[in-house]
Amino acid sequence: MYTTNPSQPKVRTNAVKLVLSGWSMRKVARYFGTSPGTISKWCRKAPSDLRQGIPTESSRPHHSPTKVPDSVADAIVAKRLGPYPRCGAVIQRELENEGISTSVSTVNRVLDRAGLLKKKSKWKRWWRNTPRPLPESPGDLVELDTIHFRPFWYRNDPTTWYIYTGIDVNTRTAFAEAVERISPGPSLHFVRNIQSQTPFKISCFQTDNGQEFGRYFTLNINTRHRKIRKRKPNDNAHIEKFNRTLQEECINKARFNTIQELNQWIQIYMIHYNNQRLHMGINLITPAQKLAQNRTQIQALQTA
Repeated sequence: MYTTNPSQPKVRTNAVKLVLSGWSMRKVARYFGTSPGTISKWCRKAPSDLRQGIPTESSRPHHSPTKVPDSVADAIVAKRLGPYPRCGAVIQRELENEGISTSVSTVNRVLDRAGLLKKKSKWKRWWRNTPRPLPESPGDLVELDTIHFRPFWYRNDPTTWYIYTGIDVNTRTAFAEAVERISPGPSLHFVRNIQSQTPFKISCFQTDNGQEFGRYFTLNINTRHRKIRKRKPNDNAHIEKFNRTLQEECINKARFNTIQELNQWIQIYMIHYNNQRLHMGINLITPAQKLAQNRTQIQALQTA
Protein backbone atom coordinates (compact mmCIF):
# COMPACT_ATOMS: atom_id res chain seq x y z
CA MET A 1 0.00 0.00 0.00
CA TYR A 2 3.07 2.29 0.14
CA THR A 3 3.71 2.76 -3.57
CA THR A 4 4.40 6.18 -5.07
CA ASN A 5 2.59 5.36 -8.32
CA PRO A 6 -0.11 8.05 -8.76
CA SER A 7 -2.33 5.61 -10.74
CA GLN A 8 -2.34 2.94 -8.01
CA PRO A 9 -5.59 4.13 -6.26
CA LYS A 10 -7.47 3.66 -9.54
CA VAL A 11 -5.91 0.19 -10.07
CA ARG A 12 -7.07 -0.93 -6.62
CA THR A 13 -10.59 0.28 -7.34
CA ASN A 14 -10.68 -1.64 -10.64
CA ALA A 15 -9.57 -4.79 -8.82
CA VAL A 16 -12.38 -4.42 -6.28
CA LYS A 17 -14.92 -3.89 -9.09
CA LEU A 18 -13.84 -7.16 -10.72
CA VAL A 19 -14.34 -9.00 -7.41
CA LEU A 20 -17.81 -7.47 -7.06
CA SER A 21 -18.65 -8.50 -10.63
CA GLY A 22 -18.11 -12.17 -9.78
CA TRP A 23 -14.41 -12.83 -10.32
CA SER A 24 -12.67 -14.87 -7.64
CA MET A 25 -9.88 -13.23 -5.63
CA ARG A 26 -7.32 -15.69 -7.03
CA LYS A 27 -8.34 -14.84 -10.59
CA VAL A 28 -8.15 -11.09 -9.88
CA ALA A 29 -4.77 -11.58 -8.17
CA ARG A 30 -3.38 -13.42 -11.22
CA TYR A 31 -4.78 -10.71 -13.51
CA PHE A 32 -3.11 -7.86 -11.57
CA GLY A 33 0.06 -9.80 -10.72
CA THR A 34 -0.31 -9.68 -6.94
CA SER A 35 -1.37 -11.99 -4.11
CA PRO A 36 -4.94 -12.92 -3.09
CA GLY A 37 -4.25 -11.49 0.38
CA THR A 38 -3.53 -8.09 -1.15
CA ILE A 39 -6.80 -8.20 -3.12
CA SER A 40 -8.63 -9.08 0.11
CA LYS A 41 -7.12 -6.08 1.88
CA TRP A 42 -8.16 -3.80 -0.99
CA CYS A 43 -11.71 -5.06 -0.71
CA ARG A 44 -11.83 -4.34 3.03
CA LYS A 45 -10.43 -0.84 2.56
CA ALA A 46 -12.64 0.04 -0.42
CA PRO A 47 -15.08 2.92 0.26
CA SER A 48 -18.79 2.46 -0.32
CA ASP A 49 -18.61 4.88 -3.24
CA LEU A 50 -16.24 3.21 -5.72
CA ARG A 51 -16.10 6.38 -7.79
CA GLN A 52 -13.29 7.41 -5.45
CA GLY A 53 -10.04 5.49 -5.56
CA ILE A 54 -8.51 3.59 -2.66
CA PRO A 55 -5.85 6.05 -1.43
CA THR A 56 -2.27 5.10 -0.66
CA GLU A 57 -1.60 5.06 3.07
CA SER A 58 1.35 6.87 4.62
CA SER A 59 4.46 4.82 5.36
CA ARG A 60 5.28 6.96 8.39
CA PRO A 61 5.78 4.75 11.47
CA HIS A 62 3.43 5.13 14.43
CA HIS A 63 6.37 5.40 16.83
CA SER A 64 10.15 5.74 16.59
CA PRO A 65 12.19 4.07 19.37
CA THR A 66 15.41 5.78 18.19
CA LYS A 67 13.95 9.28 17.98
CA VAL A 68 16.27 12.08 19.07
CA PRO A 69 15.21 13.22 22.57
CA ASP A 70 13.55 16.62 22.64
CA SER A 71 16.15 17.87 25.11
CA VAL A 72 19.00 17.06 22.67
CA ALA A 73 17.11 18.59 19.73
CA ASP A 74 16.46 21.75 21.74
CA ALA A 75 20.15 21.94 22.69
CA ILE A 76 21.18 21.64 19.02
CA VAL A 77 18.78 24.39 17.93
CA ALA A 78 19.87 26.61 20.83
CA LYS A 79 23.51 26.24 19.76
CA ARG A 80 22.62 27.28 16.20
CA LEU A 81 20.54 30.25 17.35
CA GLY A 82 23.16 31.41 19.85
CA PRO A 83 25.34 34.52 19.49
CA TYR A 84 27.92 32.58 17.44
CA PRO A 85 26.08 30.12 15.14
CA ARG A 86 28.30 27.30 13.88
CA CYS A 87 28.01 24.31 11.53
CA GLY A 88 26.83 20.82 12.49
CA ALA A 89 30.31 19.38 13.10
CA VAL A 90 31.24 22.14 15.56
CA ILE A 91 27.87 21.92 17.34
CA GLN A 92 28.35 18.14 17.70
CA ARG A 93 31.78 18.62 19.27
CA GLU A 94 30.53 21.35 21.62
CA LEU A 95 27.68 19.11 22.79
CA GLU A 96 30.12 16.24 23.25
CA ASN A 97 32.31 18.48 25.42
CA GLU A 98 29.20 19.19 27.51
CA GLY A 99 28.48 15.46 27.97
CA ILE A 100 25.70 15.15 25.34
CA SER A 101 26.41 12.24 23.00
CA THR A 102 25.17 12.59 19.40
CA SER A 103 26.46 12.38 15.83
CA VAL A 104 27.10 14.96 13.12
CA SER A 105 24.39 13.45 10.90
CA THR A 106 21.87 13.72 13.74
CA VAL A 107 22.78 17.36 14.33
CA ASN A 108 22.40 18.18 10.63
CA ARG A 109 19.09 16.32 10.48
CA VAL A 110 17.70 18.29 13.42
CA LEU A 111 18.91 21.57 11.90
CA ASP A 112 17.32 20.62 8.57
CA ARG A 113 13.95 19.91 10.20
CA ALA A 114 14.14 23.25 12.01
CA GLY A 115 14.91 25.07 8.75
CA LEU A 116 18.34 26.14 10.00
CA LEU A 117 20.52 24.17 7.58
CA LYS A 118 21.98 26.14 4.69
CA LYS A 119 22.18 23.67 1.81
CA LYS A 120 24.82 23.87 -0.88
CA SER A 121 23.58 25.06 -4.26
CA LYS A 122 23.85 22.48 -7.04
CA TRP A 123 24.41 25.33 -9.50
CA LYS A 124 27.57 26.60 -7.79
CA ARG A 125 30.49 26.43 -10.17
CA TRP A 126 33.50 24.35 -9.16
CA TRP A 127 36.92 25.98 -9.29
CA ARG A 128 40.28 24.25 -9.34
CA ASN A 129 42.38 24.83 -6.22
CA THR A 130 45.33 27.13 -6.78
CA PRO A 131 48.85 26.24 -5.55
CA ARG A 132 50.10 28.18 -2.55
CA PRO A 133 52.97 27.82 -0.03
CA LEU A 134 52.46 24.85 2.28
CA PRO A 135 51.81 26.12 5.85
CA GLU A 136 53.61 23.27 7.60
CA SER A 137 54.50 25.36 10.68
CA PRO A 138 53.36 28.66 12.25
CA GLY A 139 54.36 31.70 10.22
CA ASP A 140 54.90 29.87 6.92
CA LEU A 141 51.92 31.70 5.39
CA VAL A 142 49.97 34.66 6.78
CA GLU A 143 47.13 35.98 4.62
CA LEU A 144 46.22 39.70 4.73
CA ASP A 145 43.16 41.57 3.50
CA THR A 146 40.93 44.60 4.20
CA ILE A 147 37.21 44.98 4.90
CA HIS A 148 35.46 48.06 3.50
CA PHE A 149 32.22 49.09 5.20
CA ARG A 150 30.10 52.09 6.07
CA PRO A 151 29.04 52.57 9.72
CA PHE A 152 25.33 51.91 10.24
CA TRP A 153 24.53 55.51 11.24
CA TYR A 154 25.95 56.95 7.98
CA ARG A 155 23.07 57.17 5.50
CA ASN A 156 23.76 60.13 3.25
CA ASP A 157 27.42 60.48 4.23
CA PRO A 158 29.78 58.53 1.91
CA THR A 159 32.31 58.01 4.73
CA THR A 160 33.90 54.56 4.59
CA TRP A 161 35.80 52.78 7.35
CA TYR A 162 38.26 49.94 6.91
CA ILE A 163 39.47 46.94 8.89
CA TYR A 164 42.83 45.30 8.31
CA THR A 165 42.65 41.54 8.84
CA GLY A 166 45.26 38.79 8.93
CA ILE A 167 45.33 35.06 9.69
CA ASP A 168 48.10 32.50 10.12
CA VAL A 169 47.00 29.54 7.99
CA ASN A 170 48.77 26.93 10.12
CA THR A 171 47.37 27.84 13.55
CA ARG A 172 44.37 29.96 12.40
CA THR A 173 45.54 32.73 14.74
CA ALA A 174 43.80 35.88 13.51
CA PHE A 175 44.41 39.62 13.79
CA ALA A 176 42.22 42.65 13.06
CA GLU A 177 42.42 46.43 13.42
CA ALA A 178 40.03 49.19 12.29
CA VAL A 179 41.37 52.33 10.57
CA GLU A 180 39.89 55.39 8.88
CA ARG A 181 41.94 55.01 5.67
CA ILE A 182 44.09 52.42 3.94
CA SER A 183 47.41 52.86 2.15
CA PRO A 184 50.83 51.15 2.15
CA GLY A 185 51.80 53.07 5.30
CA PRO A 186 48.96 51.81 7.54
CA SER A 187 49.42 48.37 5.97
CA LEU A 188 53.05 48.28 7.13
CA HIS A 189 51.97 49.46 10.59
CA PHE A 190 49.44 46.59 10.80
CA VAL A 191 52.04 44.04 9.67
CA ARG A 192 54.53 45.21 12.29
CA ASN A 193 51.86 44.92 14.97
CA ILE A 194 51.30 41.31 13.88
CA GLN A 195 55.03 40.56 13.98
CA SER A 196 55.28 42.02 17.49
CA GLN A 197 52.30 39.97 18.77
CA THR A 198 53.22 36.56 17.36
CA PRO A 199 55.65 34.26 19.21
CA PHE A 200 56.80 32.81 15.87
CA LYS A 201 58.67 34.24 12.89
CA ILE A 202 56.58 35.00 9.80
CA SER A 203 58.12 33.80 6.53
CA CYS A 204 55.53 34.94 3.98
CA PHE A 205 52.65 37.42 3.75
CA GLN A 206 50.03 36.80 1.07
CA THR A 207 47.70 39.57 -0.12
CA ASP A 208 45.43 40.50 -2.99
CA ASN A 209 46.32 43.17 -5.56
CA GLY A 210 44.82 46.14 -3.66
CA GLN A 211 46.57 49.50 -3.72
CA GLU A 212 47.21 49.27 0.04
CA PHE A 213 49.56 46.33 -0.68
CA GLY A 214 51.41 48.00 -3.56
CA ARG A 215 55.10 48.39 -4.43
CA TYR A 216 56.00 50.55 -1.40
CA PHE A 217 54.54 47.89 0.89
CA THR A 218 56.48 45.11 -0.87
CA LEU A 219 59.81 46.94 -0.66
CA ASN A 220 59.51 47.78 3.05
CA ILE A 221 57.91 44.66 4.50
CA ASN A 222 61.33 43.00 5.09
CA THR A 223 59.96 39.53 4.39
CA ARG A 224 58.49 37.62 1.46
CA HIS A 225 55.36 39.16 -0.05
CA ARG A 226 53.24 36.99 -2.35
CA LYS A 227 50.20 38.23 -4.30
CA ILE A 228 47.28 36.10 -5.42
CA ARG A 229 46.00 35.91 -8.99
CA LYS A 230 43.78 38.78 -10.11
CA ARG A 231 40.04 38.25 -9.68
CA LYS A 232 40.72 34.96 -7.83
CA PRO A 233 39.75 35.61 -4.16
CA ASN A 234 39.69 31.84 -3.55
CA ASP A 235 43.50 31.99 -3.53
CA ASN A 236 43.07 33.88 -0.24
CA ALA A 237 40.28 31.63 1.01
CA HIS A 238 41.22 31.55 4.71
CA ILE A 239 41.22 35.32 5.18
CA GLU A 240 38.04 35.74 3.10
CA LYS A 241 36.24 33.30 5.40
CA PHE A 242 37.61 35.08 8.46
CA ASN A 243 36.36 38.43 7.08
CA ARG A 244 32.85 37.04 6.80
CA THR A 245 33.01 35.54 10.30
CA LEU A 246 34.27 38.83 11.76
CA GLN A 247 31.44 40.77 10.13
CA GLU A 248 28.68 38.31 11.10
CA GLU A 249 29.79 37.64 14.69
CA CYS A 250 31.30 40.99 15.69
CA ILE A 251 30.86 44.05 13.46
CA ASN A 252 27.17 43.54 12.63
CA LYS A 253 26.35 43.07 16.33
CA ALA A 254 28.52 45.83 17.77
CA ARG A 255 27.39 49.37 18.52
CA PHE A 256 30.06 52.04 18.15
CA ASN A 257 30.47 55.70 17.24
CA THR A 258 34.23 55.99 16.83
CA ILE A 259 37.13 53.96 15.49
CA GLN A 260 38.39 53.52 19.06
CA GLU A 261 35.09 51.98 20.20
CA LEU A 262 35.05 49.66 17.19
CA ASN A 263 38.61 48.52 17.96
CA GLN A 264 37.55 47.72 21.53
CA TRP A 265 34.77 45.46 20.20
CA ILE A 266 37.21 43.84 17.79
CA GLN A 267 39.82 43.14 20.46
CA ILE A 268 37.21 41.52 22.73
CA TYR A 269 36.08 39.32 19.86
CA MET A 270 39.65 38.41 18.87
CA ILE A 271 40.25 37.04 22.38
CA HIS A 272 37.21 34.80 21.90
CA TYR A 273 38.25 33.84 18.36
CA ASN A 274 41.83 32.87 19.22
CA ASN A 275 41.23 31.26 22.62
CA GLN A 276 37.67 29.87 22.76
CA ARG A 277 36.23 29.40 19.27
CA LEU A 278 36.61 25.87 17.82
CA HIS A 279 37.90 25.68 14.23
CA MET A 280 37.11 22.87 11.81
CA GLY A 281 40.30 23.47 9.81
CA ILE A 282 42.47 22.48 12.79
CA ASN A 283 40.47 19.47 14.01
CA LEU A 284 38.00 21.36 16.19
CA ILE A 285 40.47 23.00 18.58
CA THR A 286 41.29 26.65 19.23
CA PRO A 287 44.23 28.53 17.64
CA ALA A 288 45.82 28.80 21.07
CA GLN A 289 45.67 25.01 21.48
CA LYS A 290 47.09 24.52 17.99
CA LEU A 291 50.00 26.82 18.78
CA ALA A 292 50.66 24.94 22.02
CA GLN A 293 50.69 21.63 20.13
CA ASN A 294 53.28 23.00 17.69
CA ARG A 295 55.49 24.16 20.57
CA THR A 296 55.29 20.69 22.15
CA GLN A 297 56.24 19.01 18.88
CA ILE A 298 59.21 21.36 18.38
CA GLN A 299 60.47 20.71 21.91
CA ALA A 300 60.11 16.94 21.40
CA LEU A 301 62.19 17.13 18.19
CA GLN A 302 64.88 19.23 19.87
CA THR A 303 65.24 16.81 22.78
CA ALA A 304 65.18 13.68 20.58
